[in-house]
Amino acid sequence: MILADNLAELRRRVSPYGNITLIAATKTQSIETVRAFCEMAPEFELGENRVQELREKYFPERVWHMIGRLQTNKVKYIIDKVKLIQSLDREELAYEIDRQAARVGKTQGCLVEINTADEATKGGIPIERTEDFIYGLSKFEHIKIEGLMSVMPNLGECAALEKLYDKLYAAYERAKRINTSNADIKYLSAGMSNDYNVALDHGANMLRLGRLLFGERTKI
Repeated sequence: MILADNLAELRRRVSPYGNITLIAATKTQSIETVRAFCEMAPEFELGENRVQELREKYFPERVWHMIGRLQTNKVKYIIDKVKLIQSLDREELAYEIDRQAARVGKTQGCLVEINTADEATKGGIPIERTEDFIYGLSKFEHIKIEGLMSVMPNLGECAALEKLYDKLYAAYERAKRINTSNADIKYLSAGMSNDYNVALDHGANMLRLGRLLFGERTKI
């Protein structure tokens, strides 16, 4: 179900913040639902967590992002389909993205995934490694590092979550000062359906929203 009231409230909430990139997280949604949503919300880009679902749903009329964890052996399937790979968190993945991007003749935009809360069950690099990791990616000629991404813990809107967002924003501000040939840090991708209000108030300029737009996911 596409939740029109939620979409209207989101637009109202986002409007004072200027240039916010909105991404509809399409995980488990049918292609019919995704296309119907695109008719309602032309300002949205699309994000997928799973390679197979992205391949099944992909249509080139809209901008797509890979927002889930990415195995190196699956990079080849999405390299020609996505604007940003938002889950770059290890050098072996960077190597394969660079290799596949060179094969198709493009420079692949990427976000470095940050594990802001040091959660063992999530991907991402420790926030303390952010700058060193980005500097280490400077050798990859077919990758452009365009920002940071983080999946925050589900804490609700509370002081602890705000502190994590402040920590992430500070890392983002430091990363913007990095001067390498393949780094142009402009995106802070953070904020999902349960915490996008906090994300907006703490500097995020890219939101990844699923449940808010489509309702509860079908379990797969």
